[in-house]
Amino acid sequence: MSAAVTTTDHDEIRNWAEARGGRPARVKATKPDGILRIDFGEPEEELEPITWADFFRIFDESNLAFLYQERTDDDRISRFNKLVERG
Repeated sequence: MSAAVTTTDHDEIRNWAEARGGRPARVKATKPDGILRIDFGEPEEELEPITWADFFRIFDESNLAFLYQERTDDDRISRFNKLVERG
C-alpha cells in the first residue's frame, strides 16, 4: 500500500474528499453526533448527509485525525481514508 498521510487540517480534508466526489456524512442511529464518514458516489442508506461545518465540529470535539492515501500502489487515485484518534 502507498504511504498514508495523517492530518487535522480542515481544508486539506475537504479538498481531498471533494476531489474524489466525497461528501460529509454520519452513520444514522448512533450516538447524538454519530460516527463520521466520507460518502462517495451514490449515498449509502445507513449514512445521512451533514454539512462540512457539522462534520468538522464533531471531528474536533471527538479529537479525531484524518488518515488518507493520495494514490494506490499502481498510481490510481485512492479513496482510502480512516478517522483515527489524534496523538
